[in-house]
Amino acid sequence: MSTSSTARQGLELVDRDESGVDRAFRADVLKGLSQEQKAIPARWLYDDAGSQLFEDITKLPEYYPTRSETEILQDHGEEFAAAIAPGCAVVEFGSGSSVKTPLLLSAIAPAAYVPLDISGDFLRASAKQLSAKFPGLPVHPVEADFMRKVSLPDQVTDLPKLGFFPGSTIGNMVARTSVDLLRTMRDTLGDKAQLLIGMDLIKDAAVLTAAYDDAAGVTGEFNLNLARRINRELDATIPVDQLRHVALWNDDFARIEMHCEALDDIEFTVAGQQFAMAKGDTIHTENSHKFDRRSANTLLLAGGWTPMQRWTDSQRRFSLILAEASIVRSAP
Repeated sequence: MSTSSTARQGLELVDRDESGVDRAFRADVLKGLSQEQKAIPARWLYDDAGSQLFEDITKLPEYYPTRSETEILQDHGEEFAAAIAPGCAVVEFGSGSSVKTPLLLSAIAPAAYVPLDISGDFLRASAKQLSAKFPGLPVHPVEADFMRKVSLPDQVTDLPKLGFFPGSTIGNMVARTSVDLLRTMRDTLGDKAQLLIGMDLIKDAAVLTAAYDDAAGVTGEFNLNLARRINRELDATIPVDQLRHVALWNDDFARIEMHCEALDDIEFTVAGQQFAMAKGDTIHTENSHKFDRRSANTLLLAGGWTPMQRWTDSQRRFSLILAEASIVRSAP
């Protein structure tokens, strides 16, 4: 019997096989490594170790997005409270940041908080921290892959919903996948829901590159942790010491790309399958798309959300956009 058959109140477990392996993780890795340009979806960077490394990244001097987004949340709390439905359930796609999420919760005084995350231990630790900071707020953590529709806890069924997706994580996906996710969010949250979403803005390429290739090498460890996770969870033999972290700006697609590059010819196995990389070949692990006003609006509208208000930080590096679930129409 799959471990996913185990049920817990208010918790949707990840689909695992009899040995405890996440089936979706294995399928994505094997498919991605079989392509000419090897690529693995960025969401798999966030196991417990990866999630902690990303928290460390947010504190680095080169990594401006967290500071910029925090500034917006600190400076515009009253505006958020006026624009967001009172008594809502905040449904956060990804475990809550120890800084950003409390700022939002303090500003709008919601009726419940529902963090969704695929990394169960990190999810529960974050939920426990939030519960301690907001002892009167019901917190309902749900372990789930939010790339698919999630059944929310019964306790929030009748509450208005605010989706919260900070950090410009939407930029980690190609446009097709971003639109699919936005549509899935709409399905999860339902009609008349709102979505507060972070989107990083296009800026000088040197600033962008430094943010994803920091001097201390923390982002490199975050990137290479994916190979370590594959080795650990999928019985793989990737020679991590023969890979290096690469971050580059792709102006044609308005995105930073992260890759793991082979320093020499290598061969390895993953879940019993054989793979090889020549020196200089890469595994494409993450995109971080950057937006302007028009591209952000187009993406949201394609995903079933109508932009209503937006805020930027003082240096206009980052934006938070409040959108509403669009009414389905068959014609203009």
